[in-house]
Amino acid sequence: MLLTKAPLTRWIALLGALGAVLLCPSPPARARAGEAAEEARVVETPLGALRGVAKDGVAVFRGIAYAKAPVGDLRWRAPQETAPWQGVRDATHFGAICPQPASAFYPQSAMNEDCLFLNVWTPAHARGAPVMVWIHGGSLVSGAGSDALYDGANFARHGVIVVSINYRLGALGWLAHPALSAESGANTSGNYGLLDQIAALRWVRRNINAFGGDPDRVTIAGESAGALSVICLLASDAARGLYQRAIAQSGYMITMPQMRDTTFVDWPDAEAAGLKLAQVLGASDVSSLRAAPAQRIVEASGRGYFPLPTIDGRILRRQLADTFDRGEQARVPILVGFNAGEIRSLRFLLPPAPVDAAAYTREIRARYGALADAFLEHYPASNIDESMLAATRDAMYGWTAEHIAIAQTAIAEPAFLYYFDHGYPAMDDPGFHAFHASEIPYVFGTTALTQPPWPPIPNTEQEMQMSAAMLGYWANFVSDGDPKTEGQAEWGPYDASRTYMAFAQAPHLAQAPP
Repeated sequence: MLLTKAPLTRWIALLGALGAVLLCPSPPARARAGEAAEEARVVETPLGALRGVAKDGVAVFRGIAYAKAPVGDLRWRAPQETAPWQGVRDATHFGAICPQPASAFYPQSAMNEDCLFLNVWTPAHARGAPVMVWIHGGSLVSGAGSDALYDGANFARHGVIVVSINYRLGALGWLAHPALSAESGANTSGNYGLLDQIAALRWVRRNINAFGGDPDRVTIAGESAGALSVICLLASDAARGLYQRAIAQSGYMITMPQMRDTTFVDWPDAEAAGLKLAQVLGASDVSSLRAAPAQRIVEASGRGYFPLPTIDGRILRRQLADTFDRGEQARVPILVGFNAGEIRSLRFLLPPAPVDAAAYTREIRARYGALADAFLEHYPASNIDESMLAATRDAMYGWTAEHIAIAQTAIAEPAFLYYFDHGYPAMDDPGFHAFHASEIPYVFGTTALTQPPWPPIPNTEQEMQMSAAMLGYWANFVSDGDPKTEGQAEWGPYDASRTYMAFAQAPHLAQAPP
């Protein structure tokens, strides 16, 4: 970002490849000999009864429809509320995942436009428990709440209910188009995936009591595009009151397309992007778009369309950075951070390297003028590769994390900043130290569920202690807004000394992130 003239669309579009490379869903863990058997567990929600399963003190309810997905003639509309039902509905299997590029991990057979499902892990006898709503990553192109790395059982053992959600992806979730705007009644379109997330939060507010949860102790949380979603929810008036805390892991607060404004050169306006996709599909009107098979739209989206939230003046009133700079975001505590090696697994995001230190220095001086000396001090020409990795990381993820910490502190809300700098031989030897998303299995306590090509996490005391510490910090933040865990360093809020928690070989408090 700092070292290339390529459009920002290319940078963010390439992030979608990460879903196929590292954020692939792991298969469910197999039961081991001697493990306790699952038993049926039924809850009575305001909409009807659900049958899940309970095991080892944790009850799980999978594939719950939190909204009626708008499909067919209703495609590209807000999600509809689910209707009550009679009898007991099965909630023992995950629901369909939202249409996305097919892969060995996300086969097309598992996809359906009727995909607005969520999953609940809860302590078996919970009452008034805190709730974490997890929003998956994948560049708004891929992913699902059913990914095994997001298994919430270990949070439930810490007294926290986890709700993981699906939301519409790609053009099916984020398309803006003049005809869609015209029929909306508000002259806007797009942001359907964000509306899905808000609908899931409303479902939680109305129904989580049935699972032993407290609707007034809800934390929204996510990583990568999930963290971008959290930032959007913090900025959106439509989500106010539906959560009390927030967690954003490796979020990126970039410039978003306007509904119909070409001020920002890197982006076409959102409606223009929709018209271009319709042209690729050969769709002359909205009826033709709605008649197109979902997978055909997914495939066509790969030819130049990339989903992002739209500044529509309604769901998102202004650019995210402007919202935070003006202090208009939600007044809630936040836990936010990024990883040391964000770009090490995303090297295709880097521009061609300058041929030598002299060329690097000339490029920086041409771009940064009076600020070039400061840039070169922080990202020196003596190690071009490391400087490019660090500069790109800081431009996207580091700046976002600390900017949010500064903004929340400015409105007198506690912000807890972290920097994940942890590695192990299978990760570090091939050069992927602390790569993008590598903190997730530590946070969820799912280190044993990673699958190739994820570098296998060794089953050692050090790795288990790191996971236990991070899970404890996160669970206590969800519980009462104070990330703490017994026997570990005390995590103070961000302040003028730029306090943050470093997760390296062991957690320790530090000042002024690198």
